[in-house]
Amino acid sequence: MTARILVVDDIAANVRLLEARLRAEYFEVRTATNGRSALDIAETERVDLVLLDVMMPDLSGYEVCAKLKANPSTANIPVVMVTSLDQPEDRVRGLEAGADEFLTKPVSETSLLARVKSLVRLKMVTDELELRAATMQSVGINPAEILTDPNEIAGNVLVVDDRENSTQRIRKALQHPLAVQVTADPADAVLVAERSDFDLFIISLSLKAGDGLRLCTQIKTIDRLRQTPVLLITDADETSQVTRALDLGVNDYVIRPIDENELRARVRTQLRRKRYQDRLRNMVSSAVELAITDPLTGLYNRRYLDAHLRSAAARAEATAKPVCVLIFDIDHFKDVNDTHGHDAGDDVLREFADRISRGVRGIDLVARYGGEEFLLVMPETDREFAAAVAERLRSDVEKVPFKTRSGVSSVTVSIGIAEWQGATDTAETLIKRADNALYAAKRAGRNRVVASAA
Repeated sequence: MTARILVVDDIAANVRLLEARLRAEYFEVRTATNGRSALDIAETERVDLVLLDVMMPDLSGYEVCAKLKANPSTANIPVVMVTSLDQPEDRVRGLEAGADEFLTKPVSETSLLARVKSLVRLKMVTDELELRAATMQSVGINPAEILTDPNEIAGNVLVVDDRENSTQRIRKALQHPLAVQVTADPADAVLVAERSDFDLFIISLSLKAGDGLRLCTQIKTIDRLRQTPVLLITDADETSQVTRALDLGVNDYVIRPIDENELRARVRTQLRRKRYQDRLRNMVSSAVELAITDPLTGLYNRRYLDAHLRSAAARAEATAKPVCVLIFDIDHFKDVNDTHGHDAGDDVLREFADRISRGVRGIDLVARYGGEEFLLVMPETDREFAAAVAERLRSDVEKVPFKTRSGVSSVTVSIGIAEWQGATDTAETLIKRADNALYAAKRAGRNRVVASAA
């Protein structure tokens, strides 16, 4: 794993020490001796993580962190504050400024590298999602702004801990606005996690009834929960286990005795990042859906149709079962637009798509082929059966007028059919024969079904 780390400290010896440690692990290192330089570098260069001193002469680390997190272009960069301050209120202040971790000097090399590697992995996942969601910016949505959304974070939390004093403290710290469920049994925790939706797991590393670290890995192997953050509750002498936990995908940890303010701040950070990644994934799914869907009718578009038809032809060849293609063309559609307006024409297209979709089987695929043309792929269907379906659909279109915002419009449709002819046939030749049959239907007077000759 490699990444670019920005080290920010006004003391040259501290910078050199951190730089040497990181370069030994093959990280690329950029350095800054004050907050303003750090902000300039973060905004103009690719930075994967910031190691940030708190006590600096121009801008404090708290101020630099807050500015990084408030800027959509840098909000996704993990920030680790490295400082000699060691009071709980110092950690809380850093976490509330948006820091992902707060390490106290002198920092052990093991703890530093484990935390850096864990946060860099998180950054890589998010970067990949941002790259895939980048197309959403073309329609005015900036994914990075999700992370700077000031709205209160809510969600469901499962706590797995068998120490009553800890669970009481956790409940008190998180019960508003979070819904907190507690169990002391690791086996029960897995069952509950599998059948419920949680936004965060808080797990004690030391459980009497089982191995807390093993429970973390069990939860991470559940596909639905793989991206759900896990926060570990540890004792001060469990450093080696914490390092192992971070390597295995645990997102964060808090050391007993639990400081309620620190716990709230760490939980808020994890939930904010989860919401950010969830929304990015939703954006990616939406972008994929937009890429293969016709926006007017909601049907699949030509891009998806081409791939689907090639697969259907391949299955027909492998199974020796027939497949038919039907092309529909709304007769004299230009007259609908000219007489009733384009809005009414859109209404006709939408209702036509709905009627065809409702009139076919689940295994059939309806797509908008272009303009007023639609295409239906019918697997495991011969020409005779396809012609019967086509005639039924044609009759329905003719007999039931279409309701539009400009009134009622009578519509008819011409349909051409082609059946797959074997290994020498392709998706392109199949469509071509169906198209030729469609033109034959139009030449014969429209409002009819014509099947191509074998």
